[in-house]
Amino acid sequence: MVGSNIIDRAPQNFQLITPKHEELNLLNFNDLDRFLNANKPDIIIHTAGIVGGIQSNIANPVKYLVENVDMGRNLLLAAKKNEVKRMINLGSSCMYPKDAPNPLKEELILKGELEPTNEGYAIAKIYTQRLGEYIKREDQQFNYKTIIPCNLYGKWDKFDPRYSHMLPAAIRKIHKAKEEGQDVVEIWGDGLARREFMFATDLADFIWFAISKFDEAPDLMNVGLGYDYTINEYYQMIAKVIGYTGRFVHNLSKPVGMKQKLVDITKLEAFGWKASHSLEEGIKDTYRFFLDNYNN
Repeated sequence: MVGSNIIDRAPQNFQLITPKHEELNLLNFNDLDRFLNANKPDIIIHTAGIVGGIQSNIANPVKYLVENVDMGRNLLLAAKKNEVKRMINLGSSCMYPKDAPNPLKEELILKGELEPTNEGYAIAKIYTQRLGEYIKREDQQFNYKTIIPCNLYGKWDKFDPRYSHMLPAAIRKIHKAKEEGQDVVEIWGDGLARREFMFATDLADFIWFAISKFDEAPDLMNVGLGYDYTINEYYQMIAKVIGYTGRFVHNLSKPVGMKQKLVDITKLEAFGWKASHSLEEGIKDTYRFFLDNYNN
């Protein structure tokens, strides 16, 4: 999702190298080494990863830990070997301790126990961030920065309920309920957990903004909205956009993850960037994308 949005929003004066998985396997260091040696990029934007929602993380912890660690390690070490001096690495707000006070400040990483439902993924993201930091510590010419986006949604999202995050899963669920005339839609938990979801187009715009001011950007920085909504409020907004008039019920037996996950945007505001899409605008665009591409 993120990579596709970055490509979609790219300025015309950049030449992009965007290999598919079939062309470049990030789990194979030798293949990656040869690819970077042949293409010699000026900067790498690392958006690749094994990602999914709570169900997938709980069911596949080994895959989420090992493959994400291997991708990060291979990419950073191959970049260093091939003298690629600049990189923007995407972290995740799940890197923060489960009991950390909100809003989540960058210095809280590794200051407490992680949320168990996505611990493997979080460990892999922390590993990659720290490896980039250590590489720069040993040699200042390598400037590998990590940004930590809040939760994301948007075009090119995953809508399959086996792999999707909350918001695209809710879009699909509510759309189906409307199409099939269902009067009730289930929400996991009590719906009071709070989440900060940013439209992925906004994150893509931030990436290009950060590249234009790369040297000024902090080495580790949250990218988010600075405000959040309850799960119930997201469902209500999606229902409004789709035109669903049924009611919601809560399944209290289902996992909900952290009660709140709101990132601190003090550094982001000082850097001079702010997201431009409202929640309703973002959901409308995402729903249009769903109808055009996944409504079957």
